[in-house]
Amino acid sequence: MTEAVAKKKPGMGEVLRAMGQRKTAFMALFGFASGLPFALFLGTLYAWLSEAEVDLETMGVFSLIGLAYAFQFIWSPLVDKINIPALRALGKRKQWIVPMQVILGIILVTLSLLEPKTQLGWFSLLAGIGALASATQDIAINAWRIDVADEKATLDILSTIYQMGFRLASLFGGALGLIIAARIGWPETYLLFGASILLVGFAGLFAPDGEGGKASAIGPGEDEIEELYAVGEVRRDVRNKHLVWVLALWGWALLILGIFMVRALGGFVPMFLPVMEFGSGAYFDFNWLLGMFPLNESGRPDPTDFTKWFGPFIILATIILPSIIAALLHQKRVLNEDVIEVGEVSASKGGALDHLYRALLVPLIEFVGRIGWPLILILALVLTYRICDAIWGTFAYPFYLGELQYTNDEVAFASKFFGVGAIIAGLALGGYMLTVLGRMLTLTLGALLAALTNLLYADMAVGGANMQWASDLVGFSWLISTIAPFGSDALPRLTFTIMFENLAIGIAGAAFVAWLSSIVSKKYAAVQYALLSSLTLLVGTLGRGALGDMIENQGYFDVFVLTTFIGFIAVFLCLAEWYRQSRAGAKAGVVAPEASAQPAE
Repeated sequence: MTEAVAKKKPGMGEVLRAMGQRKTAFMALFGFASGLPFALFLGTLYAWLSEAEVDLETMGVFSLIGLAYAFQFIWSPLVDKINIPALRALGKRKQWIVPMQVILGIILVTLSLLEPKTQLGWFSLLAGIGALASATQDIAINAWRIDVADEKATLDILSTIYQMGFRLASLFGGALGLIIAARIGWPETYLLFGASILLVGFAGLFAPDGEGGKASAIGPGEDEIEELYAVGEVRRDVRNKHLVWVLALWGWALLILGIFMVRALGGFVPMFLPVMEFGSGAYFDFNWLLGMFPLNESGRPDPTDFTKWFGPFIILATIILPSIIAALLHQKRVLNEDVIEVGEVSASKGGALDHLYRALLVPLIEFVGRIGWPLILILALVLTYRICDAIWGTFAYPFYLGELQYTNDEVAFASKFFGVGAIIAGLALGGYMLTVLGRMLTLTLGALLAALTNLLYADMAVGGANMQWASDLVGFSWLISTIAPFGSDALPRLTFTIMFENLAIGIAGAAFVAWLSSIVSKKYAAVQYALLSSLTLLVGTLGRGALGDMIENQGYFDVFVLTTFIGFIAVFLCLAEWYRQSRAGAKAGVVAPEASAQPAE
């Protein structure tokens, strides 16, 4: 059963009215508050450290900050189920959003009072706490967006507005942050941004609540626990046996992440597990199972290697295997095996295991039970839809600066100023397409456009003659030479290429977030959305090594052709998911169906 009833597709008047909704305004604020720390902690912070003459090896510690965003799903059950006693009256999501924004504001203000080179320990600690607070805020904001969506402020519109706020914040915290810092200094810049986050936190107090209303207790309510003991539910002893496996898997993931963080910050963790030696000098160190690989030259573990080798196992331990366990439990309920019979009474309810079961397994059981076997298709689409963008980001600047020999100013103009504007325009166009064309058609077109833009870069890799011809033909070269006289004759074709790529990214991004938001339950939005979105963050990290080797061996042109074909796989999966939803109708498991969707007979 879906949780929303399909309505007639809205016209442009309804779209404009949705833009004026109170929820839409707060969504823009929350999007800005989500994007600004991301840009500051993972971007401009390095510029500040560079100016402070902090050495590159020491700066490597800050690269682990990105892990907070990649692995945020691990603590998403806490955000979904734990209420903060002093703040629970704010609402289920706001009790997390507002304090995280206050913490972020205080941290940014405090960073402005520190000297990076002489107080690096405090600096790195606060940046790490800030990244955790930012990632936690993102979990709650994504859930809030799904909770508050309604017929006026639709999920598609809110998803688009969120991303526009996020991208604007990236511009403010990135390129404009550099400009501001050059004029007033880094401490004053971070003080300014910290104050802006605090203002958003204050404004967030007045944001509307979702359907859940006010949170009334710490943890799941008695009615939620009582549901576990209803007739037809899996018996307590059976579900606890399955829960133990999930706890062991999540416990292992948390343990290796904790060990990595301690070692990355220079702490000592003894390698207490044995080493098994084989013939010919071969051996296996069981400490590797805890992520304790040899340290690099700086005396710290490499975050990229850690994510490359342990990212897939963490996903397996915290998403794939628990999903299989959830499917087994759902199957028992469907087949009426090991379930509570009429008249069967439990001796005790509401223990720690019941709460853990509600937090970790129930969201997965609901998701698996609602979607069924097509969950495999959905996971494949999540993994492939944004993979090209996620991987390419690391190699963009080496391609622009090294391969194509553009200057820093030219790249900054094309990618930061013109490029960000193109993404925002693409998001606006994507939001309009979502309303007029529908979610699945926009999702498919976004995947197709994103795939085809790789061919534009392939042309750039072999000289860019076609892109230069197209830029000259439409007068774009004259425009760029007028507004950017500092650039070379080759700048227009780079800007032209980035413009089309970012327009496609904007359209695809708007559609992807809207689609992802539509398939998660409002009741378990924090956990389900965090689990799915984390896959898109991790898959890029895991593919960069192989792509880097291919660039080294075969060059950029072959890589762009390959990523085009990978993009076509995502197009095919979009068509398959579109066909599935149209055939299944209300039984497709989509929580927020499209306006034109019709229930199945």
